[in-house]
Amino acid sequence: MIDPTGRFLLIFNGEIYNFGSLRQELENLGHAFTSQTDTEVILEAYREWGKECLSRLNGMFAFALYDSTERKLLLARDRVGEKPLFYWRSGGMLAFASELKGLMKHPDLPRKLDLRAVDDFLAFGYVSNDRCIIQNVKKLPPAHAAMFDVETGVLNIWEYWRLPTRNGSVPLDGEHLEAELEGLLELSVRQQLVADVPVGILLSGGIDSSLVVAIASRVAGNRVKTFTVSFPGHGGHDESPHARLVARHFGTDHTELEAESAPVDLLPILARQYDEPLGDSSMVPTYLVSRLIRRHATVALGGDGGDELFGGYRHYAWIQAQARMRHYIPAGVRCAMGSAAEQFLPIGFKGRTYMMSFGKGLARSIAHVNLFFEERVRRKLLIPQSEGPFARPDTPEEFKEGLCNGNETALRQATKVDFKSYLPDDILVKVDRASMLASLEIRAPWLDRKVVEFAFGRVPDAFRASGSECKILPRRLAARLLPKGLDLQRKQGFTIPFKSWFRGNWGEFLLGILADADPQLWNQRSIQSLVAGQRRGLGNSHRLFALTMFELWRREYKVTL
Repeated sequence: MIDPTGRFLLIFNGEIYNFGSLRQELENLGHAFTSQTDTEVILEAYREWGKECLSRLNGMFAFALYDSTERKLLLARDRVGEKPLFYWRSGGMLAFASELKGLMKHPDLPRKLDLRAVDDFLAFGYVSNDRCIIQNVKKLPPAHAAMFDVETGVLNIWEYWRLPTRNGSVPLDGEHLEAELEGLLELSVRQQLVADVPVGILLSGGIDSSLVVAIASRVAGNRVKTFTVSFPGHGGHDESPHARLVARHFGTDHTELEAESAPVDLLPILARQYDEPLGDSSMVPTYLVSRLIRRHATVALGGDGGDELFGGYRHYAWIQAQARMRHYIPAGVRCAMGSAAEQFLPIGFKGRTYMMSFGKGLARSIAHVNLFFEERVRRKLLIPQSEGPFARPDTPEEFKEGLCNGNETALRQATKVDFKSYLPDDILVKVDRASMLASLEIRAPWLDRKVVEFAFGRVPDAFRASGSECKILPRRLAARLLPKGLDLQRKQGFTIPFKSWFRGNWGEFLLGILADADPQLWNQRSIQSLVAGQRRGLGNSHRLFALTMFELWRREYKVTL
């Protein structure tokens, strides 16, 4: 979109949820509008406030705004990282795109692997922060903006928003905090339901998505449409009975998709879609439910973000327990326990990485959460490392340790690390790419700016997670708003029954791809050791899935060392 003067040009991907109030403010300042779009609001906001307009935008977005008079380009990405933005500099040129596959169309961009990014992927199943799997390409991090001067070729990058520090003067009043959370969620859901196309809700049956349904049913002007994926016959992986209970309670128009026979030929399609390799197997049900919803709606609300904001993952209890145990168990004993776990316990043994990190400090324990391969194993697995570790200023684990602040509690450090790394680089990538492949837009009411600042700035640990409870404040709200028969204590992620699927054609497909993996990259003996461990009952299916997705991606885009 070009502004009426012809000076400013905007390319925009996303949604600005508070565009109505911003438009009203700008109209009061004398701005005239020719459309009803949030795109035009960004243009006018920049004309009025310049780059300071970023502090006023509430939504999910990536945009590029060019000032033809000043010859400067502003790039910006939303606070949480819901929408992607890749860029590449070569000499005085800057190229940018929402998708890496867009940049790879440029004939001068070499399709070479960035080994630091490969190291990231092997550590956590995703590429962290501003790094990219392709050499010389970068991602603009969440809550960052960049100004490129076309005349000089200078690119300045800055962080325009940060997570707040908690206000210690907030009283421990659970009822007040619960009411405040409900009010903020209601405002967020109300704003995000605004669309000129049909809207649905991705209902897993967990607390976060169920609360979105409860509030949407209250504020929507018509019957809410809800959607879920079921895995019949797979016990704890199948949350459809819980979703069904919530749907009946609120009288939603509910649709289920059985994913028992999800075709394995989805994997090459997903590998192409994801731009960078991603090792999160829940991309499969996420795409399936996105495809289901798209038959009935163009926009959907989801429940992502609640775990990182309010301490919903099981590892938060473990990290807090470890922090307490460090005061009672001598460092020498802890180090011996960690070394023994690394040396004698096989990869895939449950709790191995937790025990390995116990000998180190709290930050290392946080960095080891959901670790796929530790550094020693990565060196054996990746041939360019085994032949001589490449130079890098920090390991992936050290990067995560650097996100910790030793002056904060164990819980606040852990949730902040997940918010800054796992959430934007895994969860939101998974959701954005899968939904976009289905031409569906998924919005996240829990990640509204005011909800995020409330969770980190006002809610004390006692109402987030403890050694025995998780997501305490949302659980209190759920006990009041959700049906009485719903199990609020369970915790099941949006995952596939990989262990059983692996014994069928999925396993055959993965093993076939890995058997032909690039011999210049991968140590085949290490891969076959993982396969043997999986067959003995160890938990290596997610590791094998990650390596398969990397190899499928590399073949699709013909990327080399």
